[in-house]
Amino acid sequence: MKFNQLYLFAAFLFLVLGCQNADQPKSDLKLWYDKPANASAEDDKNGWKDDPEWLKALPLGNGSLGAMVFGDVNTERIQLNEESMWSGSVDDNDNPDAREAQVEIRRLLFEGKYKEATQLTNKTQVCKGAGSGHGNGSTVPFGCFQTLGDLRIDFQNEAEYQNYYRDLDLNTAVASVSYTQNDVHFKREIFTSYPDQVLVARFTADKPGQLSFSCSLDRPEYFSTTTEDDQLIMSGALVDGKGGKNLEYMARLKAVNRGGELAFNNSELIVRNADEVILLLSASTDYVLKYPEYKERDYKSITAKNIEKAAAKSYKQLLADHLAEYQAYFSRVELDLTPEEINPVPTDKRIAQFKESQHDNHLVELMFQYGRYLLISSSRPGCLPANLQGVWANKIQTPWNADYHTDVNVQMNYWPAEVCNLSEMHEPLFDLVASLVEPGTKTAQVQYGNRGWVVHPITNIWGYTSPGEAASWGMHTGASAWIATHIAEHYRFTGDKEFLERMYPVLKGAIAFYLDWLVEDPETGKLVSGPAVSPENTFLAPDGSRCQISMGPAHDQEVIWQLFTDFMLASDELGISDDFVKQTTEARANLAGPKIGSDGRLMEWAHEFPEVEPGHRHISHLFAVHPGEQINLQETPDLAAAAKKSLDYRIENGGGHTGWSAAWLISQYARLGEAEKAEHSLNTVLAKSTSKNLFGQHPPFQMDANFGTTAGIAEMLIQSHAGVVELLPALPADWPAGKVSGLRARGGYTVDIVWAEGKLTSAKINADKDGTLKLKYNDVVSEKDLKAGETFHFSL
Repeated sequence: MKFNQLYLFAAFLFLVLGCQNADQPKSDLKLWYDKPANASAEDDKNGWKDDPEWLKALPLGNGSLGAMVFGDVNTERIQLNEESMWSGSVDDNDNPDAREAQVEIRRLLFEGKYKEATQLTNKTQVCKGAGSGHGNGSTVPFGCFQTLGDLRIDFQNEAEYQNYYRDLDLNTAVASVSYTQNDVHFKREIFTSYPDQVLVARFTADKPGQLSFSCSLDRPEYFSTTTEDDQLIMSGALVDGKGGKNLEYMARLKAVNRGGELAFNNSELIVRNADEVILLLSASTDYVLKYPEYKERDYKSITAKNIEKAAAKSYKQLLADHLAEYQAYFSRVELDLTPEEINPVPTDKRIAQFKESQHDNHLVELMFQYGRYLLISSSRPGCLPANLQGVWANKIQTPWNADYHTDVNVQMNYWPAEVCNLSEMHEPLFDLVASLVEPGTKTAQVQYGNRGWVVHPITNIWGYTSPGEAASWGMHTGASAWIATHIAEHYRFTGDKEFLERMYPVLKGAIAFYLDWLVEDPETGKLVSGPAVSPENTFLAPDGSRCQISMGPAHDQEVIWQLFTDFMLASDELGISDDFVKQTTEARANLAGPKIGSDGRLMEWAHEFPEVEPGHRHISHLFAVHPGEQINLQETPDLAAAAKKSLDYRIENGGGHTGWSAAWLISQYARLGEAEKAEHSLNTVLAKSTSKNLFGQHPPFQMDANFGTTAGIAEMLIQSHAGVVELLPALPADWPAGKVSGLRARGGYTVDIVWAEGKLTSAKINADKDGTLKLKYNDVVSEKDLKAGETFHFSL
């Protein structure tokens, strides 16, 4: 059957199934809907009213510019974000009084006086100043990431419409809207271009002279809108948290029309009777901390030049340049769990149906690729890293400031980067880590009198590295160890020695802090960290008090072990063998490691304390299982069994009840070979923590659930953390046949896998460099020497 015949046959099937729209999706990887985002509750039969309109809008992003497309017919709203749109300013929050109390706190903890130790910690081991504003920092120096504003397009047409359809095509990163109104078929195509650094929105109609609308730009506060050089310009300055203004911003909008005419008033761009209109929007701020070569950033010229450059191109060229750049990343990986025909169901209905069925392999495919799409869209090289909401936020005061939480969340954002073949998207995180060294060095000196650098559970674009304003969660000194482990992970996948050389001083500085921070436990003689928390959990101390502070909690010990291990690897790879490396090696050998409790569970604290909340959302003490490598089935089976028992206990007591927590459980169970439990956690995310636009919910919306879910699905298909590349280590029965291509494994391998009837049928492994591949399937390990560029075809 020829292509045109196939297309006509598919169109006929869609019509038979009740899909009357000519723009019905032809791509499997589409989020698509038959209602606008503002569909009224009375028109809804599938739960639209359960979510705010924003969680029905479709996200676009090029790393620096974000947009949420609502697709409403009469008044389109495109909510806008710019990566550095932060209130606040650089501030000194280090507490010089903290250091004096630390010896006394440790003495009290070692003596079992937890109540007194907790009281002293809460009094002394906190930041000075307002800190993060307890997660509401928009008006204090910490600040928060917030909306750039809204582009509103008013068509001034209240007539009824038919054949409505909107989608987001993950293959193209283009959102589209189409409908028929007054016998005219209208279409919108919208994307954010990385090559041209603009948002592009094309409006067309199938009859001439039918496009008339007005455009406005606004935000909830601190803005003015003017017209200049045939452009609509919105600008302003955000508060610095100290009574003044700091960051300045600008957004420019230009229309390129075919037919009709353009007009302007003070706050609107007006289009009359055009055949086609292309809107171009550029935005920037004067944020300079990520541009150390500049004393200032000419954001006005940046936005003007971006508009001028884009306006000189045709729509066809703008789209072609966008697709070439985007698809070079996205098309690297394909996942097919649905060899059968996919039932064409709108995405919102698909999610509603999943709540009942707990089975939809196409939704799994979609969620997996959506996470990859979101990472590309919110974390391009040269941009700021993805924050708690990626690069999308619709408020002035965003939840938890939409900052960088370093006690799991920003790390989880980047778990899919390497294994899902998006290594370049990891770069913004390394830029962030490197930027924390200077302020973190000051914090290490002032708060602790230590060498090296440190960061605690939160940071922002202003270089905040101090503890939080409450020790119960803010005394997380393990954060710098955790975030620094991403450096060696990137190297394990890429073998990039130039990168390793560049980041080696960052690793060394993190090590220096912990070499000074660790102390000998008088009872065991082992090195322990503290005072410290196990994020963000609480235990019942022997004296009856509820406490968070102790010495040597498992999480701290595990992240420090991983950091020391990474540094030893980096030193070996770079041929460095000095006294500092020797000290690190000796310290790692004397660390107090994970322990198994009397009930067979992996212990969260150095002593067997009852948890106040047995189903706590954090599973920080299982870091060594994932994303760490200290505990694994091959080398530490007893500890792995204890970790599994801990996971089961958490679930039995209500754990995994937030989006990111359930997403983390996917990877944890996959690492332990528990395929069905990994799938159960995946189903929990899809059924309980996924919005109509597939955004993950804490609640509220947090991007980490999306990234953690994508990473978890990858862990079910391939693992390489324990010295071997293992194929299908946690394949559930619900995925009996499928294929995946383009996944990455440590050692520099690209892997394709095909399976049927629940068993591997073939695999293809391509090597980046010379080496010995250790390949594992069904507990059988085989070895193969490969040269760089060579491909190994494996079959049973």
